Amino acid sequence: MQLHHRASTAAKSLACFSFALKLVLLYAAEGQSQHQHRGPDLHWYSGTATWYGDPEGDGSTGGACGYGSMVDVKPFRARVGAVGPLLFMNGEGCGACYKVRCLDKSICSRRAVTVIITDECPGCPSDQTHFDLSGAAFGRMAIAGENGPLRDRGQIPVIYRRTPCKYPGRKIAFHVNEGSTPFWLSLLVEFEDAEGDIGSMHIREAGSTEWLQMNHLWGANWCIIGGPLRGPFSVKLSSSSGRSLSARDVIPGNWVSKATYTSRLNFYP
Repeated sequence: MQLHHRASTAAKSLACFSFALKLVLLYAAEGQSQHQHRGPDLHWYSGTATWYGDPEGDGSTGGACGYGSMVDVKPFRARVGAVGPLLFMNGEGCGACYKVRCLDKSICSRRAVTVIITDECPGCPSDQTHFDLSGAAFGRMAIAGENGPLRDRGQIPVIYRRTPCKYPGRKIAFHVNEGSTPFWLSLLVEFEDAEGDIGSMHIREAGSTEWLQMNHLWGANWCIIGGPLRGPFSVKLSSSSGRSLSARDVIPGNWVSKATYTSRLNFYP
């Protein structure tokens, strides 16, 4: 039984290391890309957009970021979108917010729709910026009464820019992913204001002063290998722009898998 546990822990450790290594290689190859917008941006950039699902639908459940059923409820509901590799960045782009606006004045409103990145678009081109929006989000770019005709166009040219994420009344929460143990702990960050994404993440055990670095696992999920890890845990996260905060003892000593623990903090008051 002990041998099986050690083998399982070793396999999970290898998975964490493998994903971290892939990210290092990805950034080495794409670090100079102008499409990887680190933090909110006042400039507009050119791209394309399509839509998926029901015409008035809220978007897909789950997605490659791992937010699960969160995408079906406010503030995510009807504001979700998938992006191609240039903005998804192997999951590092999860949680980022963008304003997207179409350009044809005969059918498009001047109002931009704000979307939260929750998924990757497998069929999106890898050499240009593309948004695959929920039917509802896509239709909101149209002038009154032209939602349907705009969706009928399929793919359209758009302009977009990175914008701060805002979750009024919400504090950052940490979801303990299924399968987590004192030897392998995986967390999903929810409702992060401002940049919305995660550049790095650290955890501190009970009675310790040392911050242990977590590895990016997949989507918006991060993990750490230890043995055994002792709660309560404090969590420190940094956005892609370097902004950081620390939630002290946010995950209790008697934590359980699949539970969500809410902090008292966020980047915006």
